[in-house]
Amino acid sequence: MDSREATFPKYTTYCVIMASLEAFCNGYVIGSPNVPGTATHICENGLNHVAIKGLPDCLPMNTALWGFAVSSFCVGGLIASLFGGALQEKIGRRLTIIVNTSGFIIGSLLCSVAAHQAMFIIGRIICGLSCGLGSLVVPTYIGEVSTIKGRGTYGSCNQLGVVIGILVSSGIGMPLANVPLWRVNYAIPAFPAILQAFVMPTCVESPRWLVSQSRIADARNSLQRLRGDSKVDQEFFEIVEGQYGTAAATDILRNGELGDEGVKIPTKEEANNTDTNFEEKGENDQGVRATYSMLDVLRDPVTRRIGFTVFVHHIIQQLSGMNAVMYYSTTIFNLAFDEQMAQSMTIVDTAVNLIATLVAIAIIDKLGRRPLMLIAEAGTCIFSVLLVIGYKTNTPGLLVASVFLYVASFAVGIGPIPWLITSEMTPTYAASAVGAASTCINWCMNFLIGQIFPVIFAAIEGWSFLIFAVICALAFVFTFFFLPETRGRSLESIVKEYEKYRK
Repeated sequence: MDSREATFPKYTTYCVIMASLEAFCNGYVIGSPNVPGTATHICENGLNHVAIKGLPDCLPMNTALWGFAVSSFCVGGLIASLFGGALQEKIGRRLTIIVNTSGFIIGSLLCSVAAHQAMFIIGRIICGLSCGLGSLVVPTYIGEVSTIKGRGTYGSCNQLGVVIGILVSSGIGMPLANVPLWRVNYAIPAFPAILQAFVMPTCVESPRWLVSQSRIADARNSLQRLRGDSKVDQEFFEIVEGQYGTAAATDILRNGELGDEGVKIPTKEEANNTDTNFEEKGENDQGVRATYSMLDVLRDPVTRRIGFTVFVHHIIQQLSGMNAVMYYSTTIFNLAFDEQMAQSMTIVDTAVNLIATLVAIAIIDKLGRRPLMLIAEAGTCIFSVLLVIGYKTNTPGLLVASVFLYVASFAVGIGPIPWLITSEMTPTYAASAVGAASTCINWCMNFLIGQIFPVIFAAIEGWSFLIFAVICALAFVFTFFFLPETRGRSLESIVKEYEKYRK
């Protein structure tokens, strides 16, 4: 069978799951302060060492300082996004994932044994470094090792890991929301991170990264392991073609011998002088492509257009208001239920997020990215409006339904698809630059929403969700006109479609 027709080879699935352990850690770090937060910074004995000798019972903080402590991981995420692209390009995707586990391990342990507020905040920032770097390298790795037919499902595993991490943190946080067990809650991400550090060496490096490093023999071996018994000739040709051009790829497959020293990559002049019968010659023979910087991405009309589409969808993901809705969900549920039930409903809300993400995974390679994104944007727009109506008319049932349906709408499209298209729309030679910029934009928008939304909500209360409704309506229009369908297509064929903008 041609590897381009393969769906879910066992070893590919294994590599994707192992890489997605980072996403679980990411989600757990996001959700870990939600339930045991009060026990962490408000307790009877304060900094006194009563429950545990040598460590204070809690870390007293006022509301503003606690808010910064919780959101400080965004600072780490932003910092990591600035250097992450260069790191994953230099040492490879797999080794970057392994190195990335250190931030979760160190940061989680610092938070769990924190003796001072500053120590806790530093631990959160270090965890944030791994969240930011992982948000870049894991979707890139998954996109580059996935099969064409199964790339949507595989790519959504990253978002699934985040959602499961948030849900598990809420469930585990309830019995640990006391002194001194709140410390155990913050230590938990270290364990899956340690597991990932040991299992990732059993996964192969991305074939596309290996090709970009001129390690052609290693790349083919890696691709063959990922695809099992399937024939990889045509898929491998497309990967090499995407990096070096049609003539070079043809020369490699015709004349190259995959020995210990690999295949000699022709120079630009040699590649362009190679006689081929491919119809694409002339259009796709651009010779060896050096790795793009962000300036190169902006100069090239093809990657500039791709980058623009990807960047805007990352902005949409944050400005659609998901974090704001999740943050105020407890406040909304308090209008309909008592405090204890409101906490339980918040966990149900996270479960809805998980179920909707599973639905997205099941249908994304059947329905496609573009329809799901449009459905999600229309849904979040409609249910944001209904949330405002329920808030202003004090209708608890409508409020609760609006929150659940908003979260479900977000999870089927706006949640997973921006990360998915970042890897599958971007050519390998521009992947690190576009991925790093996308991650940086995403974390910037995340931090922006966290800082300004409470101010807006305090001023206009429920009407603030109308802002998200307008943003989602504009997002629908942008997606309709700018986002191509990428389902069932190789990364290289998607990039070829953008060649028309070069003219």
